[in-house]
Amino acid sequence: MKRIMVLITLAVLFGGVRVCLADSPQIGTWKLNEAKSTFPLGATKNKTVVYERVPHAVKVTVDGVDGAGNPVHSEWTGKFDGKLYPLTGDPSSDMRSYRIINDRVLALKGVKDGKMTIIGRILVSRDGRTRTVAATAILPNGKKLSSTAVYDKE
Repeated sequence: MKRIMVLITLAVLFGGVRVCLADSPQIGTWKLNEAKSTFPLGATKNKTVVYERVPHAVKVTVDGVDGAGNPVHSEWTGKFDGKLYPLTGDPSSDMRSYRIINDRVLALKGVKDGKMTIIGRILVSRDGRTRTVAATAILPNGKKLSSTAVYDKE
């Protein structure tokens, strides 16, 4: 009986660690550092990205500008479980998924009308102050455009 209790306790402990990793260190407000970022000409720039805990999920709110300088705003709510969840406000994707790679890295995937439109990796620095998004957009004609966006934590 004692052995079973120890195993259950360990399972809950490690399960809880996995849940916390899904929330941290991504949670917070991130501001784009344009001087350290590289974008293709005319690309959308996400100026502010906010990750926040909501009941049983994470909400990601993005504000920025498109290639013409017009404001853009998108919202996604879901889990970091690799499943696609609805995305609003992004003309290039209607679904997005985030998947935990390790405690500092997420994989990202965007889909529009069932077709892949973006893939990427999100890395938070060891000190938790910098977030780097390396992404590749897949255009309708099949052309791929890569960008690296660097963010500072507010």
